[in-house]
Amino acid sequence: MGQALGDVLGLAAGVAVSPLPIVAIILVLATPQGRVNGLLFALGWVVGLSALGGVMLAIGGAGGSSTQGQPATWVGGLKLVLGVLLILFGARQWRHRPKDTSQAELPKWMAAIDRFTPVKVLGLGLALSAANLKNAPLTLAAAASISSSGIPSGQQIATLAVFVIIGSLGLLAPLAVFLFMGDRAKTVLGSWKDWAVRHNVAVMAALVFVLGLKLLGDGIGILIS
Repeated sequence: MGQALGDVLGLAAGVAVSPLPIVAIILVLATPQGRVNGLLFALGWVVGLSALGGVMLAIGGAGGSSTQGQPATWVGGLKLVLGVLLILFGARQWRHRPKDTSQAELPKWMAAIDRFTPVKVLGLGLALSAANLKNAPLTLAAAASISSSGIPSGQQIATLAVFVIIGSLGLLAPLAVFLFMGDRAKTVLGSWKDWAVRHNVAVMAALVFVLGLKLLGDGIGILIS
C-alpha cells in the first residue's frame, strides 16, 4: 500500500492545486447561504473525485497488474495517452495566458453563482472535480496506478480515499477559513481569490505540463519494461 500511496501523492497534490475551483468555492461562500452552499460544493467535489476514481478501480480490477506483479500494458497505454493530453492542454493554456495578469478575467458563468440553487451548487462541485480537464485525467491516472499495484481491494479503496482527501485540501482550506475565522474570513478569502484569478492560467499551464510529462514517462516505462 505504501508504494501505491507514493505513486498517487503527487497526482493528488496536482488536483488540490486548482485555482479556478478555489475561486468558485470562495464565490459560493459569499452567497447568502454561504455555509450550506460551501458544504454542498465540497460534497460535490469529493463525490466527483470518489466516483471517477471508483469507476476506474472497478474497470481495472484484478487486470491492473500482470502476472509478474508489474502494471499491465493497458495501464501504461492509459498513462501515456493521459500524459500526452495533459501536455497539449498545458501548452495551450500557456499560449493563451494573459500577458498582463491584472487583465485576467473569470469565466462568465461565475457571475451567476450567487443565483445558483443548492442543487446547482452541488452539481458545480461535481463537475469541477470529475469533468475538469486537469483533474479528471489525474484522477484516472491515480486510480489506474492503484489498480495496478496488486494490493487487496480494501487497501485500494483506502488509498483512493487518501487521494481524494489530499486532492480536496485546496477546496477545504477556504471552507475552513469561512467556518472558523469569523469576520477575518472575508479579507483572507478575498486576497486568495484575487491571487487565484490573476495566476490561474499560468499555474494551471505549468502544473499540467509537468504532471503530463510525469505520466508520459510512467507510461513509456511500463510499456517498455
